[in-house]
Amino acid sequence: MQGAASAVRIGCAGWSIPPRYAARFPRAGSTLERYAQVFDSVEVNSSFHRPHRPDTWRRWAQSVPPHFRFSVKMPRAISHDARLRGCGPLLDDFLAQVLELGASLGCLLLQLPPSLEYDAPVVSRFFAMMRRRYDGPLVCEPRHRSWFARSVARALARRRVGIVAADPARVPRAAIPAGDRTVEYARLHGSPRMYYDAYPDAAIERIARRLARASRATRERWVIFDNTTLGHATADALRLRERLARDAKRPRARAR
Repeated sequence: MQGAASAVRIGCAGWSIPPRYAARFPRAGSTLERYAQVFDSVEVNSSFHRPHRPDTWRRWAQSVPPHFRFSVKMPRAISHDARLRGCGPLLDDFLAQVLELGASLGCLLLQLPPSLEYDAPVVSRFFAMMRRRYDGPLVCEPRHRSWFARSVARALARRRVGIVAADPARVPRAAIPAGDRTVEYARLHGSPRMYYDAYPDAAIERIARRLARASRATRERWVIFDNTTLGHATADALRLRERLARDAKRPRARAR
């Protein structure tokens, strides 16, 4: 049985609009309102560094169209400071804030420090605790090579946790989504210089082809460009969006 096409979301890490691309966005409204008229998703990275007031999350949700979704990066106090241990109260505080997004919350992202090795009991306890509190899409970006074994992918899949596909990849398997595949999530940081370099046309083409693959397991695919330092994330996200729009307009060959 052939799989169906997965829904695709394309956005950036943050909703800033570089001045040289301002003409590609509506002129009226806040920066978030203007951004959300062009893209259908965004990754909130500021939540990694500091909490936001509940009314801030509510205001953001009210600023975007009904189809728009936020991915929210979990706090470093959980991932880097506590290193996934004993962080029930931290999770409670974080979720109390971010759930104010309501239906606009699309996904939670847990990015781990490069030094954090996979420890099965610690990881199992953490995600069990997480799942008691939150039932929605959840993806993890590990960066220590010990996380990229097939046994780890199976363990995370049992907790309904996806493993982010990252570029540049620290090990070859880090470039491929794994774990729970219901929601596939790619974070593209720029290459060869992370955060600085734009992606060439050939890379955008490869990404577009992967997004077009049918899947029985994957409901939604996210692509977040994080090469924001020189504004390339906006340009690359626009290019990918336009590439997919061209494909959508092409007439499909009839099956014989």
